[in-house]
Amino acid sequence: MKTLKVSLDKKNSASYEIRIGADILDRVSLLIAKNFKAGRHVVVTDENVNALYGDTFRDALTQAGLNIKLIEIPAGESSKNIATVMEVVGKLLAAGADRETVLVALGGGVVGDLTGFIASVFMRSVRYIQIPTTLVGQVDSAIGGKTAVDLPQGKNLLGSFYQPKAVFADVRFLDTLPEKEFNNGLAEIIKYGAIEDDGLFKSLEDGIEALKNKDGKLLLKTVEACCRIKKNIVEMDEHEQGLRRILNFGHTIGHALEAVSGYSLSHGEGVALGMVAAGRISVRMRYLSAQAAGRIEQLAERACLPTRLDPAVDLTAVIDRLKMDKKKKDAVVRFVLLKKIGMPFVTGSVGDKMILEVLEGMSQ
Repeated sequence: MKTLKVSLDKKNSASYEIRIGADILDRVSLLIAKNFKAGRHVVVTDENVNALYGDTFRDALTQAGLNIKLIEIPAGESSKNIATVMEVVGKLLAAGADRETVLVALGGGVVGDLTGFIASVFMRSVRYIQIPTTLVGQVDSAIGGKTAVDLPQGKNLLGSFYQPKAVFADVRFLDTLPEKEFNNGLAEIIKYGAIEDDGLFKSLEDGIEALKNKDGKLLLKTVEACCRIKKNIVEMDEHEQGLRRILNFGHTIGHALEAVSGYSLSHGEGVALGMVAAGRISVRMRYLSAQAAGRIEQLAERACLPTRLDPAVDLTAVIDRLKMDKKKKDAVVRFVLLKKIGMPFVTGSVGDKMILEVLEGMSQ
């Protein structure tokens, strides 16, 4: 089991460890019992993960001597809202949860974001632990303390920066992950390659088929590499005031596309399309070579991610959604673009006309 320490400057109490391995559930239970003592531990999960792992995980924690309550929510992005928050909080109160209670998020990004948000506000904050069961969660969303729920106006508009007390990533959870959900995680991995360095991106080009086949050693190596990149960025910019913004490569347009689709478009699909758009915008603005942008599109295609928009997508609605982006400053939406693979930068100078023309080009 590999251990990475997220060391947050001047905030030792907010620092925590990411542990990565295969078949580590028994050790995870013992570590939670040893390091996060509480009168009650509440596991929040969704119906799909609960059916697969709920009993096994609850039994492991119970055998470690913990008092366990499990709360199930419906699976999917549509559950990531205030109504679900209120439902979970009601169940916490009914179960006698207090300020010493520890929440455990067992699931993908929706469960992790929702549980983290509840932990940040319940009884003016309680401790929580992330146990991501999806590739997106293990390489990205479970790390860094971004918590949020969606509003009708857009994705992740209500949230907080609130760090977990620990993250445990067991790649064995990925064995039962449906192909579409696994591909969502590949989109985030491609993002890391695009913003980190050409060597990492080249290794993804060489190994994408093995990753898609869930090669155990390569999965462990890749999850660890992505966690290391993200933890280094979070350590330097916990609250996304500067450097951390580069992690949004592909996400600005991607989130808008997700919202306009009514979330029928998955997160990874939105990010893939957003990366293609950002690459093309970078070329149009003469920062990035067409060859480099083509490599991103080709890798996304090999990962079975979309690179073309459905012509039925309302592009005007996408532009309108961009104007609600939570990362904008005044009326200016910030975009992460590339000068080359491994050299991202943030700009607020991308006009609506150029975005529309690029999206139109992706619809043909």
